[in-house]
Amino acid sequence: MEIEILVVPDCPHQRPAEERLRAALEAVGLAATGFHTRVVGDLAEAERSGFTGSPTFLINGRDPFAEPGVPASLACRMYRTADGLAGVPDTGRLREALRAAAGSGGGVQARSPSDRSSALWRRRMG
Repeated sequence: MEIEILVVPDCPHQRPAEERLRAALEAVGLAATGFHTRVVGDLAEAERSGFTGSPTFLINGRDPFAEPGVPASLACRMYRTADGLAGVPDTGRLREALRAAAGSGGGVQARSPSDRSSALWRRRMG
């Protein structure tokens, strides 16, 4: 399984995203699975990477929290959690995404629009 966290330079959510991903990996029995964090520095790279906000989680090249029709952007990304909007998805949603990827032979299962847990809210990085 290949896992990446994509962030903009100096993203305040980078560390919490990495910590939450480590916790989710451990919770699903994948503690030995590594990941890396990549800084996305320009819009062209964002478009090539499927980056729709910082942080973006990619599991085997796919964003399990993707919203249809959202364009690439160098912006902050907010996720809906049980506690309200947050800069990273909750550990439970990350666990679900990891299980889906592991259970489908590496792909990430798509969710129906009514089951979406993340919302994108944009704030231009300046």
